[in-house]
Amino acid sequence: MTDVPATDVQATAETSTDSLTVRDNRTGQSYDLAITDNTIKAADLGQIRLGDEGPGLATYDPGFVNTASCRSAVTYIDGEKGILEYRGYPIEQLAEKSNFLEVAYLLIHGTLPSKAEYDSWVHEITYHTFVHENVKSFMEGFRYDAHPMGMLMASVGALSTFYPDARNIHDAENRHLQMVRMIAKMPTLGAWSFRHAQGKPFVYPDNDLSYTANFLSMLFKMSEQKFEADERLVKALDVLFILHADHEQNASTNAVRSVGSTQVDPYSAVAAGVGALFGPLHGGANEAVLRMLRRIGSKSEIPAFIEGVKNGNEKLMGFGHRVYKNYDPRATIIKKACDDVFEVNPLLEIAQELEKIALEDEYFVKRKLYPNVDFYSGLIYEAFQFPPEMFTVLFAIGRTPGWLAQWLELVQDKEQKIARPKQIYTGDRTLDFVPASERWA
Repeated sequence: MTDVPATDVQATAETSTDSLTVRDNRTGQSYDLAITDNTIKAADLGQIRLGDEGPGLATYDPGFVNTASCRSAVTYIDGEKGILEYRGYPIEQLAEKSNFLEVAYLLIHGTLPSKAEYDSWVHEITYHTFVHENVKSFMEGFRYDAHPMGMLMASVGALSTFYPDARNIHDAENRHLQMVRMIAKMPTLGAWSFRHAQGKPFVYPDNDLSYTANFLSMLFKMSEQKFEADERLVKALDVLFILHADHEQNASTNAVRSVGSTQVDPYSAVAAGVGALFGPLHGGANEAVLRMLRRIGSKSEIPAFIEGVKNGNEKLMGFGHRVYKNYDPRATIIKKACDDVFEVNPLLEIAQELEKIALEDEYFVKRKLYPNVDFYSGLIYEAFQFPPEMFTVLFAIGRTPGWLAQWLELVQDKEQKIARPKQIYTGDRTLDFVPASERWA
């Protein structure tokens, strides 16, 4: 493929097929813009202007629905076909055959680990699960009713003050250490935010346990000498962590990359991601699904609810996705995990019947509304007896390796610049200032 430079020339028969010819009907001028990876560079549009002094043409794209902000080799999504891959590996295979720490290694390093690399990776993360005692004092200072997600966001950001060397982001060994620390300490911070909300004493990590079992121990251990987790629950939570580990350029990942573009330390960048995930439009959808299922109440009420959705009187939560126009592959995996965890659950029965009816209804099929990851994940979280305010904390723990992989990719990408979107100014111009003594006279 030969890239054609963007020039102010009339298009000719020699124009490359790997280019876009744009005609500005205001001036009659044509422009040849190079196409690379099915994109054009937004900066190339800047040459299209009225006169020599006017502003160049720009794109207007609220929410970045059709704007690529980076090149990435971390996660691949084909929303039309329902495909999700981490570093080229299908999510279905990773959820079935791998574990969360191996997936974390894959996301950050780009390859699956050897036995020696995996053992070293697990040892490093296990070694760093403890946090400084002053972090404990910091978290104990929150109000008794502080939201766990707010506590997590603040404590992750606070880690930057405990590790000032994290600002040296151009040193590869230093970057590795900070990423290990963050993956190791997120379950500790998340569990302590949960215990604080319940008025229970904090439980220190037990490094004889696996990553996920240790998290459950810090959450639920009481007076027993040794916490023994149900292996079915450990597996189900590990799978959920894997499914949430990365999902391309979503709102929280975009926040991590945007803040990270200032070359700030990774703790501050990830704290921005936690803040974005705190928003109900990003991390709160599974809680909305639970509220919907409870409002439906029984399988016999589902047909009436479906009609309410069609008439615009109800909202079908957990269906549809900005990216997926097919069945979200994560929803399929979580649905199976639900079967493994639950024996009898009325809400699960309602969810399964609601899915069955919706997927057979032409109204939803025509609109390509399929269950997404949030449709079943809240049910599993509830099976663990987590309150709804903890759902996004669990999401954040699972998403941390993905955030870090994206941050690392950003730091090493020579094309990246500090994030600075354009705007379309709509306010007043060239007003004459009137002094207060005259305005108030």
